[in-house]
Amino acid sequence: MKTIVFATKNMGKMKEIRAKLPDYDVKSMEEEAIDIDVEENGTTFEENAVIKAEAIMNICNQIVVADDSGLEIDYLDKAPGVLSARYLGHDTPYDYKNRKILEQLEGVPEDKRTARFVCAMAVACPGKETKVVRGTIEGIIGYEIAGENGFGYDPIFYLPELKKTTAELSMEEKNKISHRGKALDEVRKILEEME
Repeated sequence: MKTIVFATKNMGKMKEIRAKLPDYDVKSMEEEAIDIDVEENGTTFEENAVIKAEAIMNICNQIVVADDSGLEIDYLDKAPGVLSARYLGHDTPYDYKNRKILEQLEGVPEDKRTARFVCAMAVACPGKETKVVRGTIEGIIGYEIAGENGFGYDPIFYLPELKKTTAELSMEEKNKISHRGKALDEVRKILEEME
């Protein structure tokens, strides 16, 4: 089984990734004893994914997959965007961030609450050109926090066609339709081509 390193310390993300890539031995940075914070100073999700993937690959000399993902809310000029993790402060709990976003959209009608989750993933392999893919899922910002599954902004990201937030979906349901699930489907194709 081929080992790949996924450039994250987020165990919620690792669960989703392992479920999507069962044919690979996916290791987190922590499991590979890589303890660095890569400065993601790109202006797009794609740039940040490449910066992270190549930095970690240069340390471990293995295939590395890195993602940069976030929430774009049209009414807020696509904020929080690439700053999703650092929005309202790096250590601010998501429960607070989610409540703050709901406050910012108070009184905003449903047709103006459009939003999407974006996930760019970079696959960096020693001696090969880094490849980048993108997955998105469209929805709206709901009117309340709902659901216990998922993490981050999932409890406020509402899918009108399913009448649920992404935090109310099972991992299997979410992986089929999520931005990260779609990007991982493309990553799997890249990994298969490398074999």
